[in-house]
Amino acid sequence: MNILYGVPGEGLGHATRSKVVIGHLLKQGHQVCVVSSSRAYHMLAAAFPGRVHEIRGFHLAYKGLAVSKARTAVLTLRTAPEDLRTNFAKYRELLCDFEPELIISDFESFSYLFAKMRRLPIVSIDNMQIISRAKLDVTVPKSERGNYNLAKSIVRAKLPHSRHYFVTTFFDLPLEKDDTTLVPPIIRPEILAAKPSTGQHVLVYQSATTQQNLVALLQQLPDQEFRVYGFNKEEDHGNVQLRAFSEAGFIADLASARAVVTNGGFSLISEAVYLRKPICAIPIPAQFEQWLNAAEVEQKGYGRHFAAITADNLRAFLYGLAGFETALAGYQQNGNQVLFAHLDEALKEIGAEHLTGEMQPQEASWGGE
Repeated sequence: MNILYGVPGEGLGHATRSKVVIGHLLKQGHQVCVVSSSRAYHMLAAAFPGRVHEIRGFHLAYKGLAVSKARTAVLTLRTAPEDLRTNFAKYRELLCDFEPELIISDFESFSYLFAKMRRLPIVSIDNMQIISRAKLDVTVPKSERGNYNLAKSIVRAKLPHSRHYFVTTFFDLPLEKDDTTLVPPIIRPEILAAKPSTGQHVLVYQSATTQQNLVALLQQLPDQEFRVYGFNKEEDHGNVQLRAFSEAGFIADLASARAVVTNGGFSLISEAVYLRKPICAIPIPAQFEQWLNAAEVEQKGYGRHFAAITADNLRAFLYGLAGFETALAGYQQNGNQVLFAHLDEALKEIGAEHLTGEMQPQEASWGGE
């Protein structure tokens, strides 16, 4: 089957996960063409030479550690005209060079628009859809309700009327909508191959490097060893080691860590859960999806959820490691086999409909569900 796969460029988590699925599709004999932007484009182009097309993507703007809705809106409006010209030129190029029969989107809009224009079936594979397609089992505080309602509206409008939604998640929730399947998180091969151990260090991942007091804060716990990624520096500060980015080094430090301190990003939390590492999650403000992941970490007993990194919060988290380890010991996941089995079955069904001419045209609606 000819498949167009859309991957957003904001952050590398989408690219890392999509790389796993694209590799599986190629092994199954499918022809795959990929559209992406920014850093994700470069990662995927290196992994799949000749298959990846660069488009213009949507980017978040930050004010301090929080997502700035106003700055993001201004950035989007300023770049939209040129982005549209670039993307529609790519659309015309794809029309000439590749005839897809199916679209798979990891929360990416261009591939969805392409599918609507061609009335092609769409399969969604991402973690964001859980916000609108499942019933939450955590109480959303008043301070987060605005972010929750905004996130829910965005998710509903992103890929409406898709053929099926595969929602990756490390926590199970009751579904509220049809055509939806919850599957375990997509784990990259390097993590699947890692052999977990319990060392002396705590891995700290800081994606928003504007928190310049982090080293001084961690030094308030001199009896703990911290290995910090995110500043892309190699520096020794006593009990705090800053590490330049290295995929192999990061995975080795993650696999041997006694615990993980991170934001609410889905990819690292999922990998930490898979490796059964206790998690201290401090979500970036104004990102509800991160808040939800952090809240579920605490709900499941896998770690703690705090609004800020403080010495007292870290001490409280480290004090409870034994209980978190017990809860994580009960987590089970057979690699990526559950998603692959469900996806293969869905593609087989869609392919059979295509061959017999029974495929139902996709609705042309552009609004939410």
